[in-house]
Amino acid sequence: MRFMMIVKATSDSEAGIMPSTELIEAMQKYNEELVKAGVLLAGDGLQPSKNGIRISYPEPGGKPKIMDGPFTEAKEIIAGYTLIDVKSREEAIEWALRMPDPHGLGQGEIELRQVFEPEDLTDNRDLLVKEAALREELKKA
Repeated sequence: MRFMMIVKATSDSEAGIMPSTELIEAMQKYNEELVKAGVLLAGDGLQPSKNGIRISYPEPGGKPKIMDGPFTEAKEIIAGYTLIDVKSREEAIEWALRMPDPHGLGQGEIELRQVFEPEDLTDNRDLLVKEAALREELKKA
């Protein structure tokens, strides 16, 4: 089961204020634990939304609308993520609870979301075979 730990932005992360050395060291230690356990798939911090681009589809079948950042409402913005592959929802919660406060200063908020697996989306055997082949190609890249 794959889960994404979504780290919510704060006013500091949106202002581009870099984390403290202590927090970076704590996150490195945490990531090392994830690697040793064999559950880490990916994880990164994201630049502030002022460097982002939002693409929306305001009309069904219409032309996409492109908007440059920054975006408002820091609580709705993602500052980083960690993607893990674990055996259960409970294990995902355990790992999320072990993550250091991602912003320090007691402002961190993590949203934990399970990732859809291809089998959750369709039972079409041809599509599942194509999806598996694509995933294998990505592993090789």
